[in-house]
Amino acid sequence: MIRSESQVTVRYAETDMMGVVYHGSYLPWFEVGRTTLLKEMGLVYRALEEQGYRLPVLEVGAKFLRPAVYDDVITIVTFLREKPLLRIRLEYEVRRGSELLATGYTVHAFINRSGTPVRPPGAAAALFAAAFR
Repeated sequence: MIRSESQVTVRYAETDMMGVVYHGSYLPWFEVGRTTLLKEMGLVYRALEEQGYRLPVLEVGAKFLRPAVYDDVITIVTFLREKPLLRIRLEYEVRRGSELLATGYTVHAFINRSGTPVRPPGAAAALFAAAFR
């Protein structure tokens, strides 16, 4: 299992009229977690794109347990629990300190520039293999 942590401070624009974080604001936070985890593994998203790879979202889910509010400092904990083959599934916890606010997941596939599903690039496959020995 690979684990990564990212922090964000809730911006006013991410809240709704009730003063809590709007549910759609969690998806960009998942993206922050995903790109940070990949970068920490040595897979810089920009470099993947320059090589012609994309990682579109195929599936997303979230469960909201407690509200986050403006100016909260939150931590996005991202997990890659299984070695990716054709698809990569990442799981997320959104926390304020030790308090669990939300959980979620995203599923992605590697595709080429024309949108055809492909295997991960060799360097990515090697990093995944090393991480899941």
